[in-house]
Amino acid sequence: MAAPFDLERLYDEHAQALFSFLLSFTRSEADTRDLLQELFIKLARRPGLLDGIRDERAFLLRLSHNLAIDLMRRRSARQRQHEQMAVEALDLFAAAHEPDERAFREALSGALWELPPEQRAVVHLKLWEGLTFEQIAELLDIPVNTAASRYRYGLDKLRERLRPLYDEIK
Repeated sequence: MAAPFDLERLYDEHAQALFSFLLSFTRSEADTRDLLQELFIKLARRPGLLDGIRDERAFLLRLSHNLAIDLMRRRSARQRQHEQMAVEALDLFAAAHEPDERAFREALSGALWELPPEQRAVVHLKLWEGLTFEQIAELLDIPVNTAASRYRYGLDKLRERLRPLYDEIK
């Protein structure tokens, strides 16, 4: 007999990671909340959606990614406006009390926002979710080599953007 569908457990175990991933992709806290709500409404309406799924988190990240892509497609006319608003970087990291650490976190957050969405998604999944390139490729429905190259290009851009701060701190 299959285990009963437990939406509360799914939320408790995955919502924070899904929120973080969606935020890194959408650049908008409001859009992220809406997409997360949309995802869990979808799960509540279709409890069998997870039947036979081996890796819940990967599947939920993929659903989240698809919802974010759909949102971007629906909003193509307003995309430029969202990009302008995204310049105001949201803080992805815990508050830092030391000025140097706070400056580094702000710079890293800003550098992440400057990455193209495709690179930002791969960098986030690799660094914050610890996924392999194979898992990322499957989740984003891209070739493994594309996932690896987006990660490499994203890291190169982060290094270039953060190098002046690193040189100043050392």
